[in-house]
Amino acid sequence: MPAPDTAPTRKGRALLLENIHADAEALLSEAGWEVETASGALDEAELVERLAGVSLLGIRSQTQVSARVLEASPDLRAVGAFCIGTNQIDLFAAAAHGVAVFNAPYSNTRSVVELALAEIIALTRRLTVKDRAMHEGVWDKSATGSHEVRGRRLGIVGYGNIGSQLSVVAEALGMSVFFYDTTDKLALGNARRCGSLGEVLEIADVVTLHVDGRSSNSGFFGQEEFSRMRPGSIFLNLSRGFVVDHGALRRHVESGHIAGAAIDVFPSEPKGSGQSFDSELRGLPNVILTPHVGGSTEEAQEDIGRFVAAKLRDYALHGATTLSVNLPALATETSPGRVRLAHLHRNVPGVLAAINGVLAGAGVNIESQQLATRGDLGYVVTDIAAPAADEVGRRLQELPETVRVRQLS
Repeated sequence: MPAPDTAPTRKGRALLLENIHADAEALLSEAGWEVETASGALDEAELVERLAGVSLLGIRSQTQVSARVLEASPDLRAVGAFCIGTNQIDLFAAAAHGVAVFNAPYSNTRSVVELALAEIIALTRRLTVKDRAMHEGVWDKSATGSHEVRGRRLGIVGYGNIGSQLSVVAEALGMSVFFYDTTDKLALGNARRCGSLGEVLEIADVVTLHVDGRSSNSGFFGQEEFSRMRPGSIFLNLSRGFVVDHGALRRHVESGHIAGAAIDVFPSEPKGSGQSFDSELRGLPNVILTPHVGGSTEEAQEDIGRFVAAKLRDYALHGATTLSVNLPALATETSPGRVRLAHLHRNVPGVLAAINGVLAGAGVNIESQQLATRGDLGYVVTDIAAPAADEVGRRLQELPETVRVRQLS
């Protein structure tokens, strides 16, 4: 259990990894943090060492924040995933240690959609094959195998933020859209919902995956699914590397059953730019391989940098947990002239009364109070007129339901 942060919040140090946009560093620096940056990811041992004395951590998709890392980092208050996915973070362990986690669920949606559309057009027109021939000095002016995307059937697997926006834009290009999602989603425009994954595969000329990183999605698209796709169809994966059997994909491309593919994510990826990369998909005709750049546009990274850094700042300074992926959500406002106590606890009856009992026993007057719950956790933000004595923080931390106590000013 972390020691209570009974003194008013000290801004301290922040660590930003994996080439997070400079706007994030600027925002946190302006708010008073000493910011360290690194261009690549860190392994578990390196991360534990670097997190000593660090209160805010920013990562992208490659750095793994494990239970061991969280256990060894008592100064850590919040982690920002400057991307969409958070499966690289042990969210349960983070909550258990009172560490808030934030991500950027919408900021790079447009960038991923545009890359998917560009790849669909490039593969349907066989531009990769034409480009390679031209670089080899071969003039191959032929329409064979090249098609318009207008009128072709797009199958979207996963109809979340990215899948649904792709649906709208693809329909504007004249494609017929079919989608499958494990949860009930409202169809946008003229898109049609399919009752099963198999139904999508048997209908679509282009299949694109936009599923999340839950462990149950591991290896769900393989030999059987590729076999059910239409002959001459195209396959894209811009979601998670571990959801696709790349060996099966290679066999189907080599046989001609799959006419082209675009892969942006891989089961194993280098930690940083410039490192060597290998894949059994290298060298295949009409296959586009990109280094996990679906959301890597300057516009998206700038938006993500500002958005997630602001969430880290507002949580550390004001206790705000809006859009946290692992803590109860409270939209707190600044309270000039007041001191704020933030109390994260197990969600059982009587905790609020116990907290207020401690404050009343110490003669602390409550100015305002907010409570939110989420599953097994509760979160109380209490504004008081003056800093509470260290003894109050210790007594709050000693409550059996307490996860973490912070005093903010």
